[in-house]
Amino acid sequence: MRLLDILSYTGSTLGRYRTRTGLILLAMAIGVASIIILTSLGEAARKYVVGQFSSLGTNLLIVIPGRSETTGGAPSMIVGETPRDLTLDDAKALTRSAYVQRIAPVMIGSASISWKQLDREAPVLGSTAALLDIRHWNMDSGRFLPRGEIDRATPVCILGGKLYRELFGSETALGKWIRIGDRRFRVIGIMASEGRSIGVDVQDLVIIPVASAQSLFNSPSLFRILVEARNRDVIPRAKEHILDTIQERHQGERDITVITQDAILSTFDRILRALTLTVGGIAAISLFVAGILIMNIMLVSVSQRTAEIGLLKALGAPGNQIIVLFLSEAIALSLAGACFGVAVGMAGNLIIGHFYPDLPLGAPWWAVASAVGIAVTTGTAFGALPARRAAKLDPVLALSHK
Repeated sequence: MRLLDILSYTGSTLGRYRTRTGLILLAMAIGVASIIILTSLGEAARKYVVGQFSSLGTNLLIVIPGRSETTGGAPSMIVGETPRDLTLDDAKALTRSAYVQRIAPVMIGSASISWKQLDREAPVLGSTAALLDIRHWNMDSGRFLPRGEIDRATPVCILGGKLYRELFGSETALGKWIRIGDRRFRVIGIMASEGRSIGVDVQDLVIIPVASAQSLFNSPSLFRILVEARNRDVIPRAKEHILDTIQERHQGERDITVITQDAILSTFDRILRALTLTVGGIAAISLFVAGILIMNIMLVSVSQRTAEIGLLKALGAPGNQIIVLFLSEAIALSLAGACFGVAVGMAGNLIIGHFYPDLPLGAPWWAVASAVGIAVTTGTAFGALPARRAAKLDPVLALSHK
């Protein structure tokens, strides 16, 4: 039997049993579409997180007080020791290196923010003018913190967009004096950037000079020091400079943790990639179920088509030819279902992308190839048993419907 004859016979068989064909196509399509959509979501989440970190620059190092290596967790959380404070003098000492582009000491707290009769609690972030460049933030109006000595306490502040709207509504805030805690600050700028920084919403922040924050919270301790290396190649040397400098200033104790943004990025990348593979594997189970459906339906088909099979064998068709006919039917169903599933999965991505435009949705090529490959392999494997059963039928008994 020629290939053209096999294809013609398979097409006519699928056309005769439309309900059966439709069920198998639907099962395969659901499985393939599930893999494509779920892996697309996982990959989109990974790309979104990587993009968010990359937008901050890949040359960022974060200096944290305390050694996380000694406890295996957050610095000094388990052993109960208090890490030595990071100070503004420590931050200034880090700038004395050719490997460091700029630094931004960070202090974080919470205080009451009031203007006229309006009052609310909000996070207060103390830092310097360099923070704007290091974090790649944008201003909506006004200007950011003034440049100058980092230990100069200037009574100025920057409002996040959400906080500005809650306090001032449509009224202009620039130049107005607000009260933060028990101090007065003049508003000189409104943030345009969104997202989260140090666990708080940028749009909900009040940003003041770090020296003003130390005075407001009556503490010299810094929460973090953000360091931007001059380029990616010198990050290891910049990290070593930071560790050596702080060790020298802290009486020989290397009592800080330096985290590079590349390390954070690679960790998130590994986690989200593993999550993508996991949900893709879970979705692939549906293709296994679809394969069982193919096997069961084709076993029923063998019992319904015994006379047809007996006639083929009586005309001289060998057992291998019967297996080829049934396997070609299973492969055709699997391949058609896989193609239909790819179309459904792509359409699903477009719909989800319409509602969530920030997610870079798109099926990775390996997910599409794997889904189609698994579908065809599953269909072929589960179609083998009915094909072998059909090939073993006795032509005389088959023609007599026994």
